[in-house]
Amino acid sequence: MTSTAEIRARKGTFVEDVWAIARRSIRQLPRDLPTVVPALMIPLFFLVVNIGSLQSAAEFTSIEISYKAFQLPVAIVFAVTGVSRAPALVLDIQNGYFDRLMTTPVSRRALLLGHMLADFVLVVALIIPVLSLGFLIGVRFPTGPLGIAAFILIGASWGLAFTGIPYAIALKTGNPGAVNSSFLLFFPFAFLTTAYLPIENMTGWLGAIAGYNPVTYLLAGLRSLFVSWQWSELGKAVLAIVGLAAVSQTLSFRALQGRVRQK
Repeated sequence: MTSTAEIRARKGTFVEDVWAIARRSIRQLPRDLPTVVPALMIPLFFLVVNIGSLQSAAEFTSIEISYKAFQLPVAIVFAVTGVSRAPALVLDIQNGYFDRLMTTPVSRRALLLGHMLADFVLVVALIIPVLSLGFLIGVRFPTGPLGIAAFILIGASWGLAFTGIPYAIALKTGNPGAVNSSFLLFFPFAFLTTAYLPIENMTGWLGAIAGYNPVTYLLAGLRSLFVSWQWSELGKAVLAIVGLAAVSQTLSFRALQGRVRQK
């Protein structure tokens, strides 16, 4: 008489769970190129257009760097904000893959953190062509290779911090249209800031709002790398990123808890 051994999924470590989710998500990135590449064209287009149309006018402002360098961080922020694997997570929810994962011993937090690790890879990949265009048009970093590395890291960290919002929407609604619209939440932050002029050259309500906008401090930190190592500006940029991450990631993990409780 033969006995049949019970087959159970082996529980992995938390790091193994995160890496397993991330590895699958990273492998799927090439499939998303048809949607990612056109989105990348927008910041590249506006970088060239803004420089061409506003560079001469900017000579009358208090900008201490070239207008090309002034606009490059804006293009970076537009390239990385709102980019995430949240649409892929929605597909997993709709086709039942997310429910199947719920039947395994995988860490629930890893379901988000694995996707976010893939997001970091994606936003770094998006920064490279924008930064390369900056080099082609003559932007240089007096802070050297370390300044370039800091520029990429700060830009990618901002993009990663924002991902909590589309993930929260994805987990709460399971609706791809709602997730794709999450970038619209960034629009007020994008334009009510120092995207085109230094805050010293703004007047009235716009200057007041820009002073409270976290994107203002993010841009100032990125632009400081074109001058020297200004730790106060970099510190404010980091605080802006941490503040955004605290809000958006709290929303995403609470949405994850709500989705898990439904199962």
